[in-house]
Amino acid sequence: MAGSRGTALVTGTSAGIGAVYARRLAGLGYDLVLVARREERLRALAAELTAAHGVRAEVLRADLTADADIHRVAARAGGEDLTLLINNAGVGGYGPFAQVEPDALEGLAHLHILAPMLATRAALPGMLARGRGAVINVASLLAFSGAMPPGPLPHRATYAGAKAFLVHFTRTLAGELRGTPVRAQVVCPGMTFTEFNGGYPGTMSPEDVVTASLVALERGETVCVPGLASAEAVTALEQAEAGMLRGGQYTLAERYRSPGTT
Repeated sequence: MAGSRGTALVTGTSAGIGAVYARRLAGLGYDLVLVARREERLRALAAELTAAHGVRAEVLRADLTADADIHRVAARAGGEDLTLLINNAGVGGYGPFAQVEPDALEGLAHLHILAPMLATRAALPGMLARGRGAVINVASLLAFSGAMPPGPLPHRATYAGAKAFLVHFTRTLAGELRGTPVRAQVVCPGMTFTEFNGGYPGTMSPEDVVTASLVALERGETVCVPGLASAEAVTALEQAEAGMLRGGQYTLAERYRSPGTT
């Protein structure tokens, strides 16, 4: 039966990864709430999904750099029919930090941090009460690039920092949700063939990104890196974090002690 899986709200569905998520979920029987700025594209996609799969496809035009639209989307995410929330909308905002316009930085933080955080906060109570649901946040491999200077990677202090927020937010939230029927996942694709990135050599298709995400969700994986052949790197990251927490809390490290320090 169409819509038997409930409703999935997906942001950034006018193209790229978001549009692929929408098409894949419609095929699985989800009704959709399609969120993006380009309403004409959303309406065309909604008509396509309804005709192909018989699902309900609701259009919600929103600019997630604007406070009012962030709160409208969050209010819809709190709907009683929602079983899946995918925070996918994104923009690059690259450039040397000291030269990027403050308004652009604020918009990027709204889009990548505030919008997914508030939508997730709105969605979770109902999911927990109904006993089913999941949140997927789309981050980036650049979330792990803090030690790498620009060249060949772009200047990306705010973008990488915002994506790192999504990674740590989702992982920590998944810990809070452990033992409940609600799951949280963060997807960290590398360069992907989209309107945002273009078709550079070596880019992954958005179809493969979505396939990895949905398989990982079924398996209960919190961190999904679509191109990572082995999960050992994720395990090593977790172990390194645990080591830093255990070893760095109470006593000043010897390497910071100067002569005469007590």
